Amino acid sequence: MRPGFPTSFEDHPIRRRILAPIGSFLTVAVAGIVGFAVLGDVGLVQATFWLVDLTSIELHFEHHDGPERAVKAYAVLVTAGLVVSGLWIGETVLTAAFGGQIRSEVTRITMQRRISETDDHVIVCGYGMFGRTVANRLTEQGRDVVVIEIEDGTAQRVREDGHLLVEGDARQEHVLREAGIDRASKVVAAIDDSNVNIQIAIVGGTATNAPELLVRVGDEMYESVAREAGADEVVIPEIVSGQRVTQLLEGSTDSSGSVGSVGQPLEGDGSSAGSTMRADDA
Repeated sequence: MRPGFPTSFEDHPIRRRILAPIGSFLTVAVAGIVGFAVLGDVGLVQATFWLVDLTSIELHFEHHDGPERAVKAYAVLVTAGLVVSGLWIGETVLTAAFGGQIRSEVTRITMQRRISETDDHVIVCGYGMFGRTVANRLTEQGRDVVVIEIEDGTAQRVREDGHLLVEGDARQEHVLREAGIDRASKVVAAIDDSNVNIQIAIVGGTATNAPELLVRVGDEMYESVAREAGADEVVIPEIVSGQRVTQLLEGSTDSSGSVGSVGQPLEGDGSSAGSTMRADDA
């Protein structure tokens, strides 16, 4: 990811899990210091010292009057709270380590670094049949591809296929930035949901260096909406597939209508920008 763009805690499961126990520990510590200061009528520095060294409480009351028993009772409660919070932190870290989360986090960070070093790549949003076909064909052609996928099971398949991966919702700006949209040459909204793809086009169009946007829609009625959202090219896979089947039935040797040709405009000089892949283009 490009420096200067903060990442969300949503992208860091270990950090997200450990926030609660750390917050609990800090809350108990602050409550202990404030409580000591109020009960013992001492300054915050002295109260902090009591938190670190409980024996200093007894030494203090040897030379000062005050609610010694109340302060000592409060000290027991604070100590118990710190111990419980500390154990919670330790349990969270150990669970993450032995549960494979640390390894997953290291893998994710390594992936982010590789993506940050990639430019002029194609971002494929969604790894269903359509997105997987586009990503694999582009990789075969030597193009760098970054896939954005939100489903865990499908994301695992992206890893197995060897593509760079960003896990998240492609409609969120920080996810597109993590995929390097400001350095990408093209974005393919390949999810099997026209509305989601149109939303991706809207968000993608706000990038500093907006790449060419290719949007998949499931029906001709969405074509004009996709263009208004910023799509440079609109793809209707069902129409393209119908064209291909017609060619096969007619015994045509022309393979320009194959599923693989969906990636063809991505290699072009941009002269096809603004076109729609449909059966009557043949």
